Amino acid sequence: MLRTYRETRLMLSKCQIIDLGLIGYAEAYALQKRIVAARKAEAIEDVLLFCEHPHVITQGRNGKREHLLVSEPVLRQKGMEYYETSRGGDITYHGPGQIVGYPILNLSAIRRDVVWYVRTLEEAMIRATAEFGVTSERLAGKTGIWMRTGNTEEKLAAIGVHISRWVTSHGFAYNVSTDLRNFDLIVPCGIAGCKATSLEKLLGRSVEKEEVAPRIAKHLGEVLALEMKEISRKELLEKLEHAEQAVVVSA
Repeated sequence: MLRTYRETRLMLSKCQIIDLGLIGYAEAYALQKRIVAARKAEAIEDVLLFCEHPHVITQGRNGKREHLLVSEPVLRQKGMEYYETSRGGDITYHGPGQIVGYPILNLSAIRRDVVWYVRTLEEAMIRATAEFGVTSERLAGKTGIWMRTGNTEEKLAAIGVHISRWVTSHGFAYNVSTDLRNFDLIVPCGIAGCKATSLEKLLGRSVEKEEVAPRIAKHLGEVLALEMKEISRKELLEKLEHAEQAVVVSA
């Protein structure tokens, strides 16, 4: 029996999900770079990293420093780090209660279209949010997913990606139970008057990240036609070490 294109893609294209838990931004970024190198060498399959960062503010490559509203000494007093990054977008905050997702995918095998890829990340989060009875949406000219009530617009999730040789890195940040007061330290995403919201605030009840991340992963797999499979951090590191040794030997 002939298989459909989607069935074939699901057989051939797998994405491994790893929950890193709470991890520093610099450590997560270093891990991303290792995975990206292995993915470019086709020595590892697509990967979706989920994690939570300690308090940190990151600036995208097109961001403006004046969108950081406090000095770095003030940030340090608050126990908050600051990094300039290679991702797209402007400035954002990461911290406890937020799901950060780093998909490291080979778009050559999916679709070579940066705008489509960003819209796909949005779609996966919009669908996951809908499972909680909350309708989020896109806003023209504004990346991410948003809640709109009358004339009020609040951002539920931010997106900032980097693509090199069609391999993706960086990704998205979804506010589950984030302390929204930390967004007051910046001009979120460089948009004056932009306010952030969280799923917990919208639902009026406590929400655990473990309720949300699997839903995002499921819908991301659906919209990208990828077979999602959870593996441990240990398994990922073993795969990476094997891939890196193979590259050294072949060189």
